[in-house]
Amino acid sequence: MAERLSTGDIAPEFTLQDSAGNTVSLADYRGQNVVVYFYPAASTPGCTKEACDFRDSLDSLKSAGYAVLGISPDALPKLVKFADNEQLNFPLLSDEDHTVAEAYAAWGEKKNYGKVYEGLIRSTIVVDPAGKVALAQYNVRATGHVAKLRRDLGLDN
Repeated sequence: MAERLSTGDIAPEFTLQDSAGNTVSLADYRGQNVVVYFYPAASTPGCTKEACDFRDSLDSLKSAGYAVLGISPDALPKLVKFADNEQLNFPLLSDEDHTVAEAYAAWGEKKNYGKVYEGLIRSTIVVDPAGKVALAQYNVRATGHVAKLRRDLGLDN
């Protein structure tokens, strides 16, 4: 597993398909801040709460200069349904082989009810306009995460 990213690291490049059928690359966002958040599974309660929080905060994030990209190991059809059902207004990217999650150290050992397994670690990486990590948060909580992220970025002062 890759080492966790830290402030100042160069963010790993990626190109993935989104739920609208577009090819999206991190390089497309060069020159602006981008919030790259990793979530375990579309349409589950926690992931839906987190995605809807990003949806509801998107206008204020955009006006502060931030784009949002959601990445999960879900297949595209599941992401299309999730985006449609929740009226999500930002790209949801499919990382089925979890290559991108691994590059961002968002894939690794998890424990649930005493069982140890490999899976997606709910994480958020903010990439600055130069392609460097401005903020890296791992094992974030779905509920309240966007509000905390806004505070950490100094957007609610």
